[in-house]
Amino acid sequence: MTARFAVGIDLGTTNNVLAYTALDTDEPTVQVLQIPQLVAAATIESRSQLPSFAYLASGHETGQGAFDLPWASGRDFAVGEWARRQSAEVPDRTVGAAKSWLCHGRVDRRGDILPWNAPPEVPKISPVTASQRYLEHLASAWQDAFPDAPLAEQHVVLTVPASFDAAARELTREAALAAGLPAHLLLLEEPQSAVYAWVDQIGNRWRRSMKLNDVLLVCDVGGGTSDFTLVQVAEENGELILQRVAVGNHLLVGGDNMDLALAYQASQMFANKNVHLDPWQSVSLWHSCRAAKETMLGENGPGTYTLSVLGRGSKLIGGTVSVEIKRKMVSDLLVEGFFPHCGIDERPARQRASGFQDIGLPYEQDTAVTRHLAAFLQDHGDGGRGGAVRPTHLLLNGGVFKAKVLSERLTEVLTQWADGQAPQRLEGEHDLDNAVARGAAYYGWAKHRGGVRIRGGTARSYYVGIETAGLAIPGAPRPLRALCVAPLGMEEGDQADVPSGEIGLVVGQPAQFRFFSSPVRKQDRVGDVLTSWSGDELAETDSLEATLEPDQSIEEPYVPVKFQSRVTELGMFELWCVSTKSDKQWKLEFSVREED
Repeated sequence: MTARFAVGIDLGTTNNVLAYTALDTDEPTVQVLQIPQLVAAATIESRSQLPSFAYLASGHETGQGAFDLPWASGRDFAVGEWARRQSAEVPDRTVGAAKSWLCHGRVDRRGDILPWNAPPEVPKISPVTASQRYLEHLASAWQDAFPDAPLAEQHVVLTVPASFDAAARELTREAALAAGLPAHLLLLEEPQSAVYAWVDQIGNRWRRSMKLNDVLLVCDVGGGTSDFTLVQVAEENGELILQRVAVGNHLLVGGDNMDLALAYQASQMFANKNVHLDPWQSVSLWHSCRAAKETMLGENGPGTYTLSVLGRGSKLIGGTVSVEIKRKMVSDLLVEGFFPHCGIDERPARQRASGFQDIGLPYEQDTAVTRHLAAFLQDHGDGGRGGAVRPTHLLLNGGVFKAKVLSERLTEVLTQWADGQAPQRLEGEHDLDNAVARGAAYYGWAKHRGGVRIRGGTARSYYVGIETAGLAIPGAPRPLRALCVAPLGMEEGDQADVPSGEIGLVVGQPAQFRFFSSPVRKQDRVGDVLTSWSGDELAETDSLEATLEPDQSIEEPYVPVKFQSRVTELGMFELWCVSTKSDKQWKLEFSVREED
């Protein structure tokens, strides 16, 4: 069956959205799918968003049809709005922030670890499984709405943070395929998707909104992450084009951190009333603060809001304890805590790490988004000759900026950095809730029909770690060199032979293959070798442990090889190890799509 639709899916930290447009039209008409979901036990309503929460039922809750959906019955879990509400009432049975766990390399992301720190009697699922369940729900909702257009046969574009590393992208793709999405699905970084949504809205008028060499900053602050991207206006064949020139590092700071900061403040207010919250109540309060933040900072939000948690002490069983917070307190706390005024030459503060740390999500120690942004603009400047990048245009994305007080403060800071000249906010009404999914659907249409595309290639350069030969020193690892196998900007369909001496590939026994990437080393070319580097410019992605098939024609455990690298049309980076002694070759594959 021929694909009829381009489908864009925003697999978000806080919400999921599916948008679509027909492929047989000369101009796309992007629409957002209404998603049936449980909003209470046995109560189904359709919403434009599917909250990224999964509630894992206890035994006494199942068997009554409370979790049934039009396409499924007898289930023992719920995803979506009801699960989100349960996060405040039953936090130890509710999974949240699965997307953030997907990029946390210090835990087993395929292991059943969520809800994190839940008691032993609570069933657990993996971050990959949680993501799969959200996508399965979206796929089922699509099939319910379009029974004659299977999702597996459409042009599907799934969005990921620009800062996701190769392993997190591969795990996202794994969850998508397990959920029934097509094997030919494309991954698209979220800030670019937001730009596509803007292009879809204004059409070719974008060329009148921007001129040659203008620089657009996309600042995307969502529920769990902050992503920064720079898109420059370039020229090709006498026509203006958009080219993505930089993306930032993965920053685990966003709306969740704001909710936690507000919960901490509220817990002090409870303590002043001689009410000391236990861990269960503290988690419940954190989730309750999400609703408080969204309500109070929304347009025409109330001046006060009552926060309540279920009582847990012997005198409070069955009751609640409450405090009242004020809008000004919430506004001041979040503005100054997350978007403080700072200089463009500042960098995030680094606190001395404790010798013992809980293995939870690695949130940024400095919550100031503005300082992280300053560091990003410094890192992608011209090496000090002209200082940091000064964007000429600004596109805000992410639910955090629905709070006008936060978007206004960020604009103030950028204006201050540009000596009073404010970056121009892109014209048009930007849909902060649905822009990423809408832009992904537009991109799917544009790729099929030939619309505006953002150029750029890979947003990082990629390296393999090669252990040096030499005398062994007891207790010390051998020095490691980093060989560049894919430079920043390598385009889809490009292939490169990597210049190097012969390298010994371990086969026939377990071996660890180490990979690195950098969003700032723009000067490196294929074959360049780094003998030293700082953690700020080169970061290690997840290592790959594998036992490669031996070469039967060679008895040695080391096979001399050369490297060949290629970026496929689907955004997969393939590294081929080609034997120099036989026709044998081995492939190591990671997903690195960060471009159009």
